Amino acid sequence: MRAEAQNNVDKIEKSLELLAQRLDWDTAHHRLEEFNARVEDPNLWDDPAAAQKLMRDRQNHVDAMETYSSMKQDMEDQIELIELGEMEEDEEVIAEAEAALAALTDKAATKELEALLDGESDGNDSFLEIKSGAGGTEACDWASMLARMYVRWAESRGFEVELQEEQPGTEAGIKSVTYQIKGKNAYGWLKSESGTHRLVRISPFGKGTRETSFAAVGAYPVIDDNIEIEVNPADIRIDTYRSSGAGGQHVNTTDSAVRITHHPTGIVVTSSEKSQHQNRDIAMKALKSRLYQMEMDKRNAEVNALHEAKGDAGWGNQIRSYVLQPYQMVKDLRTSFETADTQGVLDGDLDGFMAATLAQKVAGKSRADANSED
Repeated sequence: MRAEAQNNVDKIEKSLELLAQRLDWDTAHHRLEEFNARVEDPNLWDDPAAAQKLMRDRQNHVDAMETYSSMKQDMEDQIELIELGEMEEDEEVIAEAEAALAALTDKAATKELEALLDGESDGNDSFLEIKSGAGGTEACDWASMLARMYVRWAESRGFEVELQEEQPGTEAGIKSVTYQIKGKNAYGWLKSESGTHRLVRISPFGKGTRETSFAAVGAYPVIDDNIEIEVNPADIRIDTYRSSGAGGQHVNTTDSAVRITHHPTGIVVTSSEKSQHQNRDIAMKALKSRLYQMEMDKRNAEVNALHEAKGDAGWGNQIRSYVLQPYQMVKDLRTSFETADTQGVLDGDLDGFMAATLAQKVAGKSRADANSED
Protein backbone atom coordinates (compact mmCIF):
# COMPACT_ATOMS: atom_id res chain seq x y z
CA MET A 1 0.00 0.00 0.00
CA ARG A 2 1.31 3.42 -0.94
CA ALA A 3 2.38 5.80 1.82
CA GLU A 4 -0.51 8.29 1.40
CA ALA A 5 -3.12 5.52 1.52
CA GLN A 6 -1.48 3.97 4.59
CA ASN A 7 -1.44 7.37 6.27
CA ASN A 8 -5.18 7.72 5.67
CA VAL A 9 -5.79 4.23 7.05
CA ASP A 10 -3.84 5.15 10.19
CA LYS A 11 -5.94 8.31 10.63
CA ILE A 12 -9.20 6.41 10.14
CA GLU A 13 -8.15 3.73 12.64
CA LYS A 14 -7.34 6.40 15.24
CA SER A 15 -10.74 8.03 14.72
CA LEU A 16 -12.47 4.65 14.94
CA GLU A 17 -10.59 3.89 18.14
CA LEU A 18 -11.87 7.10 19.70
CA LEU A 19 -15.41 6.45 18.46
CA ALA A 20 -15.36 2.95 19.93
CA GLN A 21 -14.11 4.29 23.21
CA ARG A 22 -16.70 7.06 23.44
CA LEU A 23 -19.43 4.59 22.45
CA ASP A 24 -18.07 1.90 24.80
CA TRP A 25 -18.38 -0.57 21.95
CA ASP A 26 -17.99 -3.67 24.15
CA THR A 27 -21.30 -2.87 25.87
CA ALA A 28 -23.04 -1.00 23.04
CA HIS A 29 -25.21 -3.93 21.92
CA HIS A 30 -26.24 -4.69 25.50
CA ARG A 31 -27.29 -1.04 26.00
CA LEU A 32 -29.31 -1.19 22.79
CA GLU A 33 -31.18 -4.20 24.19
CA GLU A 34 -31.88 -2.16 27.33
CA PHE A 35 -33.20 0.73 25.20
CA ASN A 36 -35.44 -1.67 23.26
CA ALA A 37 -36.83 -3.17 26.46
CA ARG A 38 -37.70 0.28 27.82
CA VAL A 39 -39.31 1.31 24.51
CA GLU A 40 -41.61 -1.73 24.71
CA ASP A 41 -42.87 -0.70 28.16
CA PRO A 42 -46.66 -0.22 27.78
CA ASN A 43 -46.54 2.68 30.25
CA LEU A 44 -43.81 4.53 28.35
CA TRP A 45 -46.01 7.34 27.01
CA ASP A 46 -47.55 8.12 30.39
CA ASP A 47 -44.76 10.69 30.55
CA PRO A 48 -44.50 12.09 26.98
CA ALA A 49 -41.43 14.25 27.67
CA ALA A 50 -39.49 11.33 29.16
CA ALA A 51 -40.66 9.06 26.33
CA GLN A 52 -39.48 11.49 23.66
CA LYS A 53 -36.11 11.81 25.37
CA LEU A 54 -35.77 8.02 25.53
CA MET A 55 -36.60 7.69 21.83
CA ARG A 56 -34.04 10.38 20.95
CA ASP A 57 -31.38 8.74 23.11
CA ARG A 58 -32.07 5.35 21.55
CA GLN A 59 -31.92 6.73 18.02
CA ASN A 60 -28.65 8.55 18.77
CA HIS A 61 -27.21 5.30 20.12
CA VAL A 62 -28.35 3.37 17.03
CA ASP A 63 -26.93 6.06 14.72
CA ALA A 64 -23.58 5.97 16.54
CA MET A 65 -23.38 2.18 16.29
CA GLU A 66 -24.27 2.20 12.60
CA THR A 67 -21.79 4.97 11.86
CA TYR A 68 -18.95 3.12 13.56
CA SER A 69 -19.79 -0.21 11.90
CA SER A 70 -20.25 1.23 8.41
CA MET A 71 -17.01 3.24 8.49
CA LYS A 72 -15.04 0.27 9.80
CA GLN A 73 -16.47 -1.97 7.08
CA ASP A 74 -15.87 0.70 4.42
CA MET A 75 -12.22 1.02 5.45
CA GLU A 76 -11.72 -2.74 5.35
CA ASP A 77 -13.38 -2.95 1.92
CA GLN A 78 -11.12 -0.25 0.46
CA ILE A 79 -8.00 -1.88 1.90
CA GLU A 80 -9.07 -5.17 0.33
CA LEU A 81 -9.64 -3.46 -3.03
CA ILE A 82 -6.18 -1.84 -2.91
CA GLU A 83 -4.56 -5.19 -2.14
CA LEU A 84 -6.50 -6.81 -4.97
CA GLY A 85 -5.55 -3.99 -7.35
CA GLU A 86 -1.88 -4.34 -6.41
CA MET A 87 -1.99 -8.08 -7.02
CA GLU A 88 -3.53 -7.57 -10.46
CA GLU A 89 -1.59 -4.35 -11.16
CA ASP A 90 -4.85 -2.53 -11.82
CA GLU A 91 -4.09 1.17 -11.25
CA GLU A 92 -7.69 2.23 -11.84
CA VAL A 93 -8.99 0.06 -8.98
CA ILE A 94 -6.18 1.28 -6.71
CA ALA A 95 -6.85 4.94 -7.52
CA GLU A 96 -10.59 4.60 -6.84
CA ALA A 97 -10.00 2.84 -3.53
CA GLU A 98 -7.42 5.43 -2.46
CA ALA A 99 -9.85 8.24 -3.29
CA ALA A 100 -12.54 6.51 -1.24
CA LEU A 101 -10.11 6.20 1.68
CA ALA A 102 -9.31 9.92 1.47
CA ALA A 103 -13.02 10.77 1.61
CA LEU A 104 -13.53 8.35 4.49
CA THR A 105 -10.66 10.04 6.37
CA ASP A 106 -12.50 13.37 6.30
CA LYS A 107 -15.77 11.72 7.35
CA ALA A 108 -14.08 9.87 10.22
CA ALA A 109 -12.45 13.08 11.46
CA THR A 110 -15.84 14.83 11.49
CA LYS A 111 -17.51 11.94 13.31
CA GLU A 112 -14.66 11.93 15.82
CA LEU A 113 -15.35 15.56 16.64
CA GLU A 114 -19.08 14.94 16.86
CA ALA A 115 -18.38 12.12 19.31
CA LEU A 116 -16.75 14.69 21.57
CA LEU A 117 -19.95 16.75 21.57
CA ASP A 118 -20.95 15.30 24.91
CA GLY A 119 -21.48 18.50 26.86
CA GLU A 120 -24.68 18.76 28.87
CA SER A 121 -26.57 20.57 26.10
CA ASP A 122 -24.46 19.90 22.99
CA GLY A 123 -27.12 17.71 21.38
CA ASN A 124 -29.85 20.36 21.77
CA ASP A 125 -31.33 22.78 19.29
CA SER A 126 -29.88 26.28 19.53
CA PHE A 127 -30.95 29.89 19.68
CA LEU A 128 -28.61 32.06 17.62
CA GLU A 129 -28.44 35.83 18.15
CA ILE A 130 -26.59 38.30 15.92
CA LYS A 131 -26.23 41.97 16.88
CA SER A 132 -24.51 44.75 14.99
CA GLY A 133 -21.69 46.44 16.88
CA ALA A 134 -19.28 49.28 16.23
CA GLY A 135 -19.50 50.61 12.68
CA GLY A 136 -22.97 52.10 12.18
CA THR A 137 -24.63 51.26 8.86
CA GLU A 138 -21.58 49.20 7.87
CA ALA A 139 -22.03 47.07 11.00
CA CYS A 140 -25.75 46.58 10.31
CA ASP A 141 -24.90 45.37 6.82
CA TRP A 142 -22.23 43.08 8.29
CA ALA A 143 -24.77 41.63 10.73
CA SER A 144 -27.06 40.78 7.82
CA MET A 145 -24.14 39.09 6.02
CA LEU A 146 -23.48 36.98 9.11
CA ALA A 147 -27.19 36.10 9.33
CA ARG A 148 -27.12 34.87 5.74
CA MET A 149 -23.90 32.93 6.43
CA TYR A 150 -25.37 31.03 9.37
CA VAL A 151 -28.67 30.32 7.62
CA ARG A 152 -26.70 28.90 4.67
CA TRP A 153 -24.59 26.80 7.05
CA ALA A 154 -27.67 25.45 8.82
CA GLU A 155 -29.45 24.67 5.55
CA SER A 156 -26.39 22.79 4.26
CA ARG A 157 -26.69 20.46 7.27
CA GLY A 158 -30.41 19.95 6.79
CA PHE A 159 -31.25 21.94 9.91
CA GLU A 160 -34.52 23.83 10.27
CA VAL A 161 -34.24 27.59 10.77
CA GLU A 162 -36.99 29.65 12.40
CA LEU A 163 -36.80 33.43 12.61
CA GLN A 164 -37.70 34.54 16.14
CA GLU A 165 -37.07 38.30 15.87
CA GLU A 166 -35.46 40.77 13.52
CA GLN A 167 -34.78 44.50 13.96
CA PRO A 168 -33.81 46.20 10.69
CA GLY A 169 -31.04 48.77 10.45
CA THR A 170 -31.87 52.43 9.92
CA GLU A 171 -30.38 52.58 6.41
CA ALA A 172 -29.40 49.01 5.57
CA GLY A 173 -28.92 45.55 7.05
CA ILE A 174 -30.11 44.60 10.53
CA LYS A 175 -29.47 45.80 14.06
CA SER A 176 -30.25 42.37 15.48
CA VAL A 177 -31.76 39.01 14.60
CA THR A 178 -32.58 35.85 16.54
CA TYR A 179 -33.04 32.39 15.02
CA GLN A 180 -33.91 29.02 16.44
CA ILE A 181 -31.77 26.38 14.74
CA LYS A 182 -33.23 22.87 14.97
CA GLY A 183 -31.04 19.86 14.29
CA LYS A 184 -28.84 17.22 15.90
CA ASN A 185 -25.95 18.83 17.84
CA ALA A 186 -27.00 22.30 16.65
CA TYR A 187 -25.86 23.93 19.88
CA GLY A 188 -22.74 21.80 20.12
CA TRP A 189 -21.57 23.18 16.78
CA LEU A 190 -22.82 26.74 17.10
CA LYS A 191 -21.48 27.41 20.59
CA SER A 192 -18.01 27.80 19.06
CA GLU A 193 -19.31 30.83 17.13
CA SER A 194 -20.15 32.95 20.19
CA GLY A 195 -18.11 36.14 20.24
CA THR A 196 -17.34 39.23 18.18
CA HIS A 197 -16.76 38.93 14.43
CA ARG A 198 -14.74 41.62 12.61
CA LEU A 199 -15.03 42.57 8.94
CA VAL A 200 -12.56 44.63 6.89
CA ARG A 201 -13.64 45.68 3.37
CA ILE A 202 -14.12 48.56 0.96
CA SER A 203 -17.37 50.31 1.89
CA PRO A 204 -20.28 49.44 -0.45
CA PHE A 205 -22.11 52.61 0.55
CA GLY A 206 -20.37 55.07 -1.76
CA LYS A 207 -17.48 56.01 0.52
CA GLY A 208 -14.82 54.09 -1.40
CA THR A 209 -12.80 53.74 1.80
CA ARG A 210 -11.70 50.69 3.71
CA GLU A 211 -14.00 50.18 6.71
CA THR A 212 -13.88 47.95 9.78
CA SER A 213 -17.18 46.65 11.19
CA PHE A 214 -18.12 44.46 14.13
CA ALA A 215 -21.03 42.20 15.06
CA ALA A 216 -21.64 39.98 18.09
CA VAL A 217 -22.83 36.39 17.78
CA GLY A 218 -24.29 34.39 20.66
CA ALA A 219 -25.48 30.76 20.74
CA TYR A 220 -27.68 29.38 23.54
CA PRO A 221 -29.11 25.86 23.94
CA VAL A 222 -32.83 25.23 23.65
CA ILE A 223 -33.37 23.45 26.95
CA ASP A 224 -35.40 20.28 27.29
CA ASP A 225 -38.90 20.63 28.69
CA ASN A 226 -37.98 18.36 31.61
CA ILE A 227 -35.33 20.79 32.88
CA GLU A 228 -36.87 23.00 35.55
CA ILE A 229 -35.96 26.69 35.43
CA GLU A 230 -37.95 28.83 37.82
CA VAL A 231 -39.02 32.26 36.54
CA ASN A 232 -40.74 34.58 38.99
CA PRO A 233 -43.69 36.27 37.19
CA ALA A 234 -42.87 39.47 39.11
CA ASP A 235 -39.42 39.55 37.47
CA ILE A 236 -40.67 39.75 33.88
CA ARG A 237 -42.52 42.23 31.66
CA ILE A 238 -44.40 40.94 28.61
CA ASP A 239 -45.03 43.29 25.67
CA THR A 240 -46.84 42.56 22.41
CA TYR A 241 -46.17 44.31 19.11
CA ARG A 242 -46.12 43.78 15.35
CA SER A 243 -42.91 42.93 13.53
CA SER A 244 -41.82 41.61 10.15
CA GLY A 245 -38.61 40.55 8.50
CA ALA A 246 -37.30 39.02 5.32
CA GLY A 247 -37.25 35.24 5.31
CA GLY A 248 -35.60 32.58 3.22
CA GLN A 249 -36.42 29.16 1.85
CA HIS A 250 -36.22 27.56 5.30
CA VAL A 251 -36.94 30.62 7.45
CA ASN A 252 -40.48 31.02 8.77
CA THR A 253 -41.75 34.55 9.39
CA THR A 254 -44.99 36.10 10.66
CA ASP A 255 -46.22 39.56 11.66
CA SER A 256 -47.14 39.26 15.36
CA ALA A 257 -44.59 39.23 18.15
CA VAL A 258 -44.12 38.97 21.92
CA ARG A 259 -41.25 40.48 23.87
CA ILE A 260 -40.31 39.31 27.38
CA THR A 261 -37.93 41.38 29.53
CA HIS A 262 -36.30 39.71 32.55
CA HIS A 263 -35.55 42.56 34.96
CA PRO A 264 -32.97 40.89 37.26
CA THR A 265 -30.64 39.99 34.37
CA GLY A 266 -31.66 42.49 31.69
CA ILE A 267 -32.28 39.63 29.22
CA VAL A 268 -34.77 40.45 26.46
CA VAL A 269 -36.24 37.72 24.25
CA THR A 270 -38.82 37.90 21.47
CA SER A 271 -40.85 35.60 19.25
CA SER A 272 -42.91 36.11 16.10
CA GLU A 273 -45.19 33.15 15.40
CA LYS A 274 -48.77 32.43 14.40
CA SER A 275 -50.47 33.28 17.68
CA GLN A 276 -49.70 35.28 20.79
CA HIS A 277 -50.18 32.15 22.89
CA GLN A 278 -47.55 30.36 20.82
CA ASN A 279 -45.32 33.42 20.96
CA ARG A 280 -45.48 33.53 24.75
CA ASP A 281 -44.53 29.85 24.99
CA ILE A 282 -41.58 30.24 22.60
CA ALA A 283 -40.34 33.46 24.18
CA MET A 284 -40.56 31.92 27.67
CA LYS A 285 -38.59 28.91 26.45
CA ALA A 286 -35.98 31.27 24.99
CA LEU A 287 -35.78 33.13 28.31
CA LYS A 288 -35.34 29.89 30.24
CA SER A 289 -32.66 28.89 27.75
CA ARG A 290 -30.73 32.08 28.44
CA LEU A 291 -31.10 31.69 32.21
CA TYR A 292 -30.04 28.06 31.97
CA GLN A 293 -26.98 29.05 29.95
CA MET A 294 -26.03 31.62 32.58
CA GLU A 295 -26.30 28.98 35.30
CA MET A 296 -24.13 26.63 33.27
CA ASP A 297 -21.55 29.38 32.85
CA LYS A 298 -21.44 29.91 36.61
CA ARG A 299 -21.24 26.19 37.26
CA ASN A 300 -18.33 25.77 34.87
CA ALA A 301 -16.63 28.97 36.05
CA GLU A 302 -16.66 30.28 32.48
CA VAL A 303 -17.82 33.69 31.30
CA ASN A 304 -19.95 33.74 28.19
CA ALA A 305 -18.20 36.02 25.70
CA LEU A 306 -21.39 37.52 24.33
CA HIS A 307 -22.75 38.52 27.73
CA GLU A 308 -19.39 39.97 28.72
CA ALA A 309 -19.13 42.01 25.54
CA LYS A 310 -22.80 43.00 25.37
CA GLY A 311 -22.97 46.47 23.83
CA ASP A 312 -19.23 46.44 23.21
CA ALA A 313 -18.78 44.46 20.02
CA GLY A 314 -15.66 46.25 18.87
CA TRP A 315 -11.89 46.39 18.97
CA GLY A 316 -10.12 43.94 21.24
CA ASN A 317 -13.02 41.51 21.62
CA GLN A 318 -13.07 39.69 18.29
CA ILE A 319 -12.74 35.93 17.90
CA ARG A 320 -12.55 35.95 14.09
CA SER A 321 -11.50 38.40 11.37
CA TYR A 322 -12.94 38.44 7.84
CA VAL A 323 -10.66 40.51 5.60
CA LEU A 324 -11.92 41.25 2.07
CA GLN A 325 -9.51 44.15 1.37
CA PRO A 326 -6.60 44.57 0.66
CA TYR A 327 -6.32 40.74 0.60
CA GLN A 328 -8.71 37.82 1.05
CA MET A 329 -8.51 35.99 4.38
CA VAL A 330 -10.74 34.68 7.16
CA LYS A 331 -8.82 33.81 10.34
CA ASP A 332 -9.99 32.54 13.72
CA LEU A 333 -7.93 34.25 16.40
CA ARG A 334 -8.43 31.44 18.93
CA THR A 335 -7.18 28.52 16.84
CA SER A 336 -5.28 30.32 14.03
CA PHE A 337 -7.36 28.32 11.52
CA GLU A 338 -7.60 30.36 8.32
CA THR A 339 -8.66 30.24 4.69
CA ALA A 340 -8.43 32.50 1.65
CA ASP A 341 -11.83 31.30 0.41
CA THR A 342 -13.73 34.23 1.88
CA GLN A 343 -16.73 33.80 -0.41
CA GLY A 344 -17.05 30.15 0.55
CA VAL A 345 -17.08 31.09 4.24
CA LEU A 346 -19.68 33.82 3.72
CA ASP A 347 -21.76 31.25 1.83
CA GLY A 348 -21.80 29.05 4.94
CA ASP A 349 -18.66 26.91 4.73
CA LEU A 350 -17.86 27.08 8.45
CA ASP A 351 -17.12 23.45 9.29
CA GLY A 352 -13.34 23.92 9.29
CA PHE A 353 -13.54 26.77 11.81
CA MET A 354 -16.01 24.94 14.04
CA ALA A 355 -13.99 21.73 13.93
CA ALA A 356 -10.78 23.53 14.87
CA THR A 357 -12.44 25.13 17.89
CA LEU A 358 -14.13 21.91 18.95
CA ALA A 359 -10.88 19.99 18.68
CA GLN A 360 -9.32 22.53 21.02
CA LYS A 361 -12.05 23.13 23.57
CA VAL A 362 -15.17 20.98 23.22
CA ALA A 363 -16.32 19.61 26.56
CA GLY A 364 -12.90 20.45 27.97
CA LYS A 365 -11.37 17.40 26.29
CA SER A 366 -8.59 17.02 23.76
CA ARG A 367 -8.08 13.83 21.77
CA ALA A 368 -5.44 12.82 24.32
CA ASP A 369 -7.90 13.44 27.19
CA ALA A 370 -10.60 11.39 25.49
CA ASN A 371 -8.22 8.54 24.69
CA SER A 372 -7.03 8.41 28.29
CA GLU A 373 -10.53 7.78 29.65
CA ASP A 374 -11.48 4.22 30.54
